[in-house]
Amino acid sequence: MKVAVITGAGSGIGRASAIALAGAGYAVVLTGRRAEALEATKAKISGDALCVVADVTDPASVKGLFAKTVETFGRLDLLFNNAGTGAPGTVLLEDLTFAQWTAVVNTNLTGPFLCTQEAFRIMKSQDPMGGRIINNGSISAHAPRPNSAPYTATKHAITGLTKATALDGRKYNIACGQIDIGNAATDMTERMSGGVPQADGSMKPEARMDVAHVASSIVHMAQLPLESNVLFMTVMATKMPFVGRG
Repeated sequence: MKVAVITGAGSGIGRASAIALAGAGYAVVLTGRRAEALEATKAKISGDALCVVADVTDPASVKGLFAKTVETFGRLDLLFNNAGTGAPGTVLLEDLTFAQWTAVVNTNLTGPFLCTQEAFRIMKSQDPMGGRIINNGSISAHAPRPNSAPYTATKHAITGLTKATALDGRKYNIACGQIDIGNAATDMTERMSGGVPQADGSMKPEARMDVAHVASSIVHMAQLPLESNVLFMTVMATKMPFVGRG
């Protein structure tokens, strides 16, 4: 049995991916800051699932998460760095507070780094050695939305972390890839149906896609043998305004 840790597993992409990975035979460790949300995800899973409340921005909390994973299941085969947040989209770049900036950087960049460190320590010492790390990038890893400097900067940075992890993981048989997701239908994107700011200053509704398609993409990346890796994947709503000018 393979073991997967999913951060931000209490809702949205994290929940859908955890359910899909469990359906593919993984024992899943569901982590996030809200116990009730994690339990709601666990209730949708029939296989082995462990809920661990943890804060990815806190090094001690992250260490505890991975220690509990190994204590319970004995190994780690997959880490999905999914937890993320953004600053309010109504705040102009010049009006962002330092606290708003650091909150996004700590969750979206420092968190995945801390989790990656712990995953490396486990994966390089287990038998058989190795494993896989998947980072949740975003369409914002390629192009920004208006008023999204902290989120966009961290998602560009995740691309660098993905490449560095893929390189430094080679000697331990650790593969690392990134999935860039555009407009998955979750609570976070519900407002898109009513109109969101566009680059030209207008407000327009945007197409969304079923989050199940993201989850199945995660399973595809996860189930490849470690000799193969999807380094970057983009899965997006076909008609969203990403390809083209506007």
